[in-house]
Amino acid sequence: MTDLLSTLPYARFLGLASAQEGDVLTVTMPFADKLIGNPVLPALHGGSTAAMLELTAVAQVALLYPRLKLPRPINVTVAYLRSGRPVDVHARARISKAGKRVAHVQAEAWQDDPDNPIASLSAHFLVAGNDF
Repeated sequence: MTDLLSTLPYARFLGLASAQEGDVLTVTMPFADKLIGNPVLPALHGGSTAAMLELTAVAQVALLYPRLKLPRPINVTVAYLRSGRPVDVHARARISKAGKRVAHVQAEAWQDDPDNPIASLSAHFLVAGNDF
């Protein structure tokens, strides 16, 4: 899956890297000054956190359901649970239900402790056909 993230320009911009253990993919976004959204706190920009979660979900779906095309988002909802500090962020996604055409994915991002996520994602992806 590292190859997939390296082919996506925004994943490269965010510096995303992945590690795979079996069917579980963990994506890391190393801290960089360009990711700061609020320099007063400082806090990570919500858009970079959301993008990381969405790309993690796409990579997890692509890993478990390889297709010729990438899974396409149908809808994405992100909940921001706490401010992201200026340190590395990690994320994992799990597919809660997958059919022939659509997969429902949930993902969480955390910094120091997976039990204290900074954001979560719930999304549906088109996994077959890829034609709207």
